[in-house]
Amino acid sequence: MSFLNLQAGHTAVITGAGSGFGLELARLGAARGLNLVLTDVQDDALDAVVSELSQTGASVAALRGDVSRAEDIQALADLCMERFGAPNLVVNNAGVASGGLIWEQSLRDWDWVLGVNLYGVIHGVHTFTPLMLDAARKDPNWRGHIVNVASMAGLLNAPNMGAYNVSKHAVVSLTETLYQDLALVTEQVRASVLCPYFVPTGIHQSHRNRPAELASQGKPTASQMIAQAMSTKAVTSGKVTAADVAAIVFDGVAQAQFYLYTHPKALGMVQTRLEDVVQGRNPTDPFEGKPEIGDQLRQALRAALNG
Repeated sequence: MSFLNLQAGHTAVITGAGSGFGLELARLGAARGLNLVLTDVQDDALDAVVSELSQTGASVAALRGDVSRAEDIQALADLCMERFGAPNLVVNNAGVASGGLIWEQSLRDWDWVLGVNLYGVIHGVHTFTPLMLDAARKDPNWRGHIVNVASMAGLLNAPNMGAYNVSKHAVVSLTETLYQDLALVTEQVRASVLCPYFVPTGIHQSHRNRPAELASQGKPTASQMIAQAMSTKAVTSGKVTAADVAAIVFDGVAQAQFYLYTHPKALGMVQTRLEDVVQGRNPTDPFEGKPEIGDQLRQALRAALNG
């Protein structure tokens, strides 16, 4: 028996709905007849999604917003309650990426990445969970689910991606705790964490929506340019699509599955990392399976740092 088979009459809130996972989740939700409450920081992308889905007959409410701002998420919740009531599904999806050697990432880089990737999830959980619990108290048949989008970077620690890794590890920890906390108080609201690996989305171009007050100062360092190039290549070469990931999320919600993976084979590296932790050994070389990539990165960084 499924926990929550999302279908007509249910309501989904999706952040970062203008592209990537968020867009495909919205499309799948529309195909299933869900009421959709969408937000994105990019006006034109959000407008395009609303136009597309409205033409299919979907019920869509949308609000331009920045998930790093608590007041924007509160406004989204107010819109959801006004139009459709408490959401059955909340996907805290919005995310950005920034790379480079960890000491070369500026404080503005940290503020931007943690603001969106971590505080965006914190704001979503803080704002929507009480609304969902209240709906559950009022109706014993009501079901709700929160999906927080982390990354395989939340279970691994690839070099040259410090701020991103930290933000995604925090999302995994937050969601594991949310799962346990919900289990203490209800059987009607569940949680999942999505940990995708390389999937063709626009995250490697997330700087396009970086706010002016958190803009990078000065030219990017060599390590940051290398990280950008590697990220672009990895993301754009992915074979699993964003639409595939949306289906994984909906299937996972139906089965109340907590850990949602797009690339199960990558779990071998997670196992190695956890064995490092349990055995107290130094971290394994992340390029052990592909030493040529590690050698290339080391040579490029050392050449840049040594002038």
